[in-house]
Amino acid sequence: MNGSTFGNIFKITTWGESHGKAIGVVIDGCPAGLSLCEEDIQKFLNRRKPGQSRYTTKRQEADQVEILSGVFEGKTTGTPISLMVPNTDQRSRDYTEIAESYRPGHADLNYDRKYGFRDYRGGGRSSGRETIGRVAAGAVASKILKELGISLTAYTCAIGPVTIDPRHFDKEEIFRNPLYMPDSQAALRAQECLEQAMKETNSLGGMVECVITGVPAGLGEPVFDKLDATLAKAILSIGAVKGFEIGSGMDAARSTGLENNDGYDTDEQGKPVKITNHSGGITGGISDGAPIIFRAAFKPTPSIAAPQKTINRKGEPMEIRIKGRHDPIIVPRAVVVVESMAALVILDALLGSMTARMDRIKDFFAPLL
Repeated sequence: MNGSTFGNIFKITTWGESHGKAIGVVIDGCPAGLSLCEEDIQKFLNRRKPGQSRYTTKRQEADQVEILSGVFEGKTTGTPISLMVPNTDQRSRDYTEIAESYRPGHADLNYDRKYGFRDYRGGGRSSGRETIGRVAAGAVASKILKELGISLTAYTCAIGPVTIDPRHFDKEEIFRNPLYMPDSQAALRAQECLEQAMKETNSLGGMVECVITGVPAGLGEPVFDKLDATLAKAILSIGAVKGFEIGSGMDAARSTGLENNDGYDTDEQGKPVKITNHSGGITGGISDGAPIIFRAAFKPTPSIAAPQKTINRKGEPMEIRIKGRHDPIIVPRAVVVVESMAALVILDALLGSMTARMDRIKDFFAPLL
């Protein structure tokens, strides 16, 4: 099965299945000399692990990371970093009834069509648990970016019909409620909607927004490797994401050129700055120095206990009620996944841009020649 590797210079390969012995990631291309310990990574994994609230799956996993290679005496060595998280609370028996049928909204049928078989225990590689490797790698990327003055903040901006009010935005509130919403009032309304959905054995979708600050102008390449195109691929590779927009996004299609164009001025140092940021920090596929702002739309959790129509492997129609431990909403645990994938993209683009200009190559190697 291909498609498990992402990145060019800072490259990651995720591995493992939801109900296998463990799940993890191998990072290649991390610079030597970065201070790194398991706690640095654990902080990120704790944000996506199950059992955080009544709105997440009841699967009890510590998601405790182990660094297997690439770190010596608290510093990265420049060799591949292998990170592993053991699976400790699998209940494969919960999936025996769907071994011969296909869950609506899942990859079950298409995996069977493509590979001729599938791991029905939690979906195997199509399980949301695969994102553990992404988050672990994202924690490493984020630490490098932090040392360079680049920060990422992701949060839930909408759940079902409830959207945050920018006037009530409070960054500290993100970690005060179980939905990771920066608006306490919106979080309460969203919880009411979730409670109703849970009573109906149903689920909800939502939206995650990510803001990246400190990114210098010049990241990304023209044509096929535009920075926004790479971000879109990274975010859309997250299993439940069905939409991606940057800056004004879909609203740009309903505006005029005068409304949507970002005018320019100069700052106190005489450097060019944008007056507005409808482009979301990327113009012509290249970062323009303004904050990068994008959103990811997540579909409702497909595993619900309400009856749904489907077919079995023989093509016979049937009704299915999905059992087991499932999130009534994916969004809160996906916030850190979005942030991690964005960190991987920005770091890889940053490393790639180091060879974009001859004068900077000369500046770098001059002391060594």
